[in-house]
Amino acid sequence: MLRKPFFILSFVLLAVLGRAAGYQHPGGMHPAAQITFVKKMIKTRTAPYVQAYQQLLAKADSAFDHEKHVLADFNVPGYYTDPEGHRKNSAGFQSDAFDAYACALAWQLSGKEKYARGALGFMMAWANENSGYSDFDGPLVMAYSGTAMVMAGELLYHYRGWSEKERQQFFSWVENVYLKACKEIRTRKNNWADWGRLGSVLCAHLLDNPQEMAENTRLIKSDLFHKIAPDGDMPEETRREKNGIWYTYFSLAPITAACQVIYQSGGENIFEVTEDGKSIKKALDYLFYYNQHPDEWSWFKDPRPGSPDSWPGNLFEAMGAIYGDSRYSAYSQPARPICYDKHHFAWSFPTLMRPFLTFEGREKQK
Repeated sequence: MLRKPFFILSFVLLAVLGRAAGYQHPGGMHPAAQITFVKKMIKTRTAPYVQAYQQLLAKADSAFDHEKHVLADFNVPGYYTDPEGHRKNSAGFQSDAFDAYACALAWQLSGKEKYARGALGFMMAWANENSGYSDFDGPLVMAYSGTAMVMAGELLYHYRGWSEKERQQFFSWVENVYLKACKEIRTRKNNWADWGRLGSVLCAHLLDNPQEMAENTRLIKSDLFHKIAPDGDMPEETRREKNGIWYTYFSLAPITAACQVIYQSGGENIFEVTEDGKSIKKALDYLFYYNQHPDEWSWFKDPRPGSPDSWPGNLFEAMGAIYGDSRYSAYSQPARPICYDKHHFAWSFPTLMRPFLTFEGREKQK
């Protein structure tokens, strides 16, 4: 019969080994190597990183002047049936989520504890007071705005001022509210699924759940080439009349961000997966061309294009680094440093946190 002290020691060792078998934290969207690289760029005052860092600090500092907007029931009516109600109830969560993310990233890069405490204020307000979502757009808006909350949790993972009780409360909210919303929509045919899958892989990393990561990898690959046509258009999005260019971006932003999380979590490189000439890069090229030539868009007259300082500038700033495509970088460069701080959160800080697949030898990359 085993002696009790030996049994207890064995249990502790198993717990430690189980923790060690999980993902590296912080990681996923912002792997530790990226954070180290960006800190070096800031220390050496390398452009455009140092300018983007100052932009981040300004965003984080402004968060201390913002009220919190927690809704116990995150009720979001459909945009096309009640646009005012949709915008009103969405805006508060989006503001709080971005502020949590900006403060958490500012803490990682500066080491200043005030930012960690600021991030926790927004995170724990929602974890303690929000218990669900409802109405037609509730799960969608929860998914595409809550990504920032999960990324904030990842960035604060090792913050010593985060009590174990608070940590478990936040993780419980992530699993039982946020991830539930993501799972509800991740099998849809259009951008709803893309946001559900991005949210799900972020949760998988934060909660050390490789099965969840594998399932979402499978889902992304299962219909990627149904979403993307041979010429690069995305039929579920281009049919959205005057907003077809926007919705193409709104699908590609979470798809590419999910690919980043999967790859940086030790998974495969879906950025390079092709089938019959179709690929994510082909879809990006299609968006890139028609966003600059909306008069040639055949799907609807006078579609709404974006700009370098907003969408899709944030996406192409990130994808210029992933694919090494100088055209993408040239498009976004005049708007640097780019920060996308509203509505949805995938590539929010693409100038500061440029998503190279590897950060070795990138010191000279501008």
